[in-house]
Amino acid sequence: MEFKEFSPKQLLALTWWTPGSKEAHRSGLICDGAVRSGKTLCMSVSFAAWALWRFSGQSFALCGKTIASLRRNVVTPLLGVLRQLGFECREKVSKNYFELTMGERTGRFYLFGGKDEGSGALIQGITLGGVLFDEVALMPRSFVEQALARCSVAGSTFWFNCNPEHPFHWFYNEWIKKRRERNMLYLHFALSDNPALGEEIVRRYHSLYTGAFYERFVLGKWVAAEGAVYPMFERERHVVDTVPDCERWYLSCDYGTLNPTSIGLWGERDGVWYRAAEYYHDARESGIVRTDEEYYEALCALAGEREIEAVVVDPSAASFITCIRRHGRFLVIPACNDVLDGIRVVSDMLRSGQLRFHQSCGGILREFGLYRWDQNSAQDAPIKRNDHAMDEMRYLCMTVARSPQSGFYALSPARQEGDCDWT
Repeated sequence: MEFKEFSPKQLLALTWWTPGSKEAHRSGLICDGAVRSGKTLCMSVSFAAWALWRFSGQSFALCGKTIASLRRNVVTPLLGVLRQLGFECREKVSKNYFELTMGERTGRFYLFGGKDEGSGALIQGITLGGVLFDEVALMPRSFVEQALARCSVAGSTFWFNCNPEHPFHWFYNEWIKKRRERNMLYLHFALSDNPALGEEIVRRYHSLYTGAFYERFVLGKWVAAEGAVYPMFERERHVVDTVPDCERWYLSCDYGTLNPTSIGLWGERDGVWYRAAEYYHDARESGIVRTDEEYYEALCALAGEREIEAVVVDPSAASFITCIRRHGRFLVIPACNDVLDGIRVVSDMLRSGQLRFHQSCGGILREFGLYRWDQNSAQDAPIKRNDHAMDEMRYLCMTVARSPQSGFYALSPARQEGDCDWT
């Protein structure tokens, strides 16, 4: 990797702790702002350099939502840069740490994933000289606070980076708003703070997002999601009169007993996914409660004589999954059920034109106009009404149709409700 120049904010992130800096008295660094604004690499290089300047023989922690994402987003590019700078790097992949040496000074950097409330137990007992959190807004507060409590060495510091989330987020309120009383240096990054981005790339990022995601990921604002979840959906663009011959077929299902059951027939042709037909039954509205066997018959009728590669099903629908498997006709994949990541993936696919809907699919077309963000929620969440075809579409997009550009490579069926296994 070749560095040609740094912006003033990148330089400050790299050097704030050095002797003579007017920020050297700070207890740590917070960097937030736009995606691809150059904050992560500068912060991680600075963290490693600070660690070996301040200590020798000490342990440190690098934390991400998962260790896999941490390796991909931070560790791999970081070690490449450090080797160019003259550091000796020895990585112990099986033990989730790497060691750095510069001259006679050494440091060991442990990797931790903070994906849920139980992750805090993984970091208990260790003594740290400092900790860096990559995408801290995606981690539970309990994990972050447990990691901070491990930094009991004199001179230890805290390092945080993230893209903005909603303005009620605990990190925004407890750390960014209280940065002065916590003695933290706060740097807010914009796309213009990364000189490595050309004008064409900047224009691309401005076109990738809309609504709250645009304000967060491009403008770097902590704003609430409001209004329609998919404002980029346009009937003139996304609804078609005919569906072409497709190269492969899938079914997706959001299952309900009293709540509506939505099943979609999806075909893929040249990278575009077409919702060719649907089955939508609302037991409350119709007054008719149907059994798993009746829903299975509807599934088979929707499939017709097509060769269906798999049925992607709501992972909580255990009885219906069992019913489908008992008949032995279809492969069943429990859906990846990460709601916010799924909404982002669907938004990207709508914006890029990768999703189309046959005009006969009245259930999902109706829900597009009704699916809204919950403005009374303390976190990002859509209102749990008029969402069954929306959920079923999200299952298909997250579990099968997600593009390589979004980070998807291979799928293994989830082991527990809500699990997503990406390799």
